[in-house]
Amino acid sequence: MRNLFRLFPLLLGLALISGAAPAFAGKRVALVLANSAYQHAPSLANPVNDGAVMAKTLKDAGFDVVESRHDLTALDTRRVLRDFADATRDADIAVVYYAGHGIEVEGSNYLIPVDAKLERDTDVYDEALSLDRVLVAVEPAKQLRLVILDACRDNPFGRTMKRTLASRGIGRGLAQVEPTSTNTLIAYSAKAGFTAQDGDGANSPFTLALSKHLTTPGLDVRRAFGFVRDDVLKSTGNKQEPFVYGSLGGEDVPLVPVRAAPAAAAAAAPASNPQADMRRDYELALQVGNKPAWEAFLAQHPDGFYANLAKLQLDKIQAEQVHAAAIEKAKQAEAERDRLAALGAQRDAQAKAAADAKAAEQAQLAAQKAKEQAQQQAAAAEQQRVNLAAAAPSAVPASTASPAGTNVAALTPATTPADLNRSVQTELGRVGCFSGQPDGNWNTSSQRSLSQFNRYAGTRLDVKMASTDALDVVKSKQSRVCPLVCDHGFKADGDKCTRIVCGDGYVLNSDNECEKQRAAKPAKAAKPATARRDDSEDRPARQRRGEAASGGIGAAAGIAAAAGAGRASGGGGQMYCSNSTGCRPVNRGCHLEYRGGGGPGNDANVEVCH
Repeated sequence: MRNLFRLFPLLLGLALISGAAPAFAGKRVALVLANSAYQHAPSLANPVNDGAVMAKTLKDAGFDVVESRHDLTALDTRRVLRDFADATRDADIAVVYYAGHGIEVEGSNYLIPVDAKLERDTDVYDEALSLDRVLVAVEPAKQLRLVILDACRDNPFGRTMKRTLASRGIGRGLAQVEPTSTNTLIAYSAKAGFTAQDGDGANSPFTLALSKHLTTPGLDVRRAFGFVRDDVLKSTGNKQEPFVYGSLGGEDVPLVPVRAAPAAAAAAAPASNPQADMRRDYELALQVGNKPAWEAFLAQHPDGFYANLAKLQLDKIQAEQVHAAAIEKAKQAEAERDRLAALGAQRDAQAKAAADAKAAEQAQLAAQKAKEQAQQQAAAAEQQRVNLAAAAPSAVPASTASPAGTNVAALTPATTPADLNRSVQTELGRVGCFSGQPDGNWNTSSQRSLSQFNRYAGTRLDVKMASTDALDVVKSKQSRVCPLVCDHGFKADGDKCTRIVCGDGYVLNSDNECEKQRAAKPAKAAKPATARRDDSEDRPARQRRGEAASGGIGAAAGIAAAAGAGRASGGGGQMYCSNSTGCRPVNRGCHLEYRGGGGPGNDANVEVCH
């Protein structure tokens, strides 16, 4: 890669030179594979037609070997690749074109033969062909190794196969790939993570564009894929964008060399279009997608519309790097805090470590927000560029005529934070982890839903805020992730809850099951009420003793009558009881004092008069 960065400015400079004829015309071999008649999945109409078109295109272009096969089993595909590898040993250019189903599992891409069942996710290792196996077949070629995959269709196997591990990811479309061999390009009919369209006719939009541009004499293969991309975007209404992964050197590498013509008959080369060339250079830097590539582009094109777009891409890369560094620092701070706590360090040291961990977490959140903003701005600018290119490929963007200070970052983001929140909520609802209405408000309920997704999907997404990373991960899940939980009285029925209806004579119990209704027991006859004496503790002890000394209830009635007489005589209602004289009202102006004692022959109260 370092050599690529050194050659990149030269590559961009050479790309601006029009009419550069390649000094190359070596042996060219091609293998065309097309699978339509799948035995354990619905058949595909277009792949066999697409394979026939590509085989004819390559044969008409003068390829020395064009091997075309269709509807192969896994064993036959391995044999064909082995034989093709023998043909590439003395070839300068080797091309493999594949149309059919493909699948991504755990970040690796696989081509699916027609006899594959893929009942479990691990079956892909035995029943499918890895992309790495295809790259081995083209590796001996000296000048160019090209693999073209029209295999990003919506895959039926991913929806039906059983997962042996909940954390094993099965992606939508194909995964991004970076070839390790030099002079290797891998072309997808749709960008990584997206699906391609079959089109309304007999051939896919991608294959039609390939047959139109790929074998143009003298046209560099990278520019040919640029034209293919423009055609597919236009024909699909910007819904499908082909993408090329890998890199080549500074010289043009056409699949078909320029035919020699007499000097007198040679037409004058058309004037170079600086804007078109700048756009091609920008797309080439976009495919490389790293910081040195964008810096080289800006060194070649420091001003204008595309320069401003390149600066946004650099800002996005810088924000992603800062975010990654913040995550690493937060992990180190948390590890240091846990280490000190485990060692029983002093409180001051633990408090400092906890504060450092808290600050690192805040810095991580700030970096996450900055990264999201940079990604949204870059995406908005890129979408505007794609729309302009699709609407008028040869037109000069209006921003190009502006000064170098054009504020491209002021473009309205394609996705606002509220829209991003709503999108994540919608996807969480699709996989059964969010039951509320997608309102764009990232509240506690939304955080709890993403936490549930982490639990059942085996991921570790940040739940404090919605992010494009979370959106991409949730989108990659093709089926329900969180289990369906129903209220009492309801049961799970597929992806919805239905009411439980018990038959006659049965009732729903607390375990949400219908059980036989028991007969009601007869009510017991009520016992007649009986009167009883109130012996509560709030009655004065001396009153209870008086009752006992005076003959129980009858004496108590007498005391009550005497108390009424005492109140009438001005004694305040107090009663004086003696062992010898019985009970009488306290005399007017007198009161009782408790002197202790009590019992037979010992009066506890004394009447005191003033």
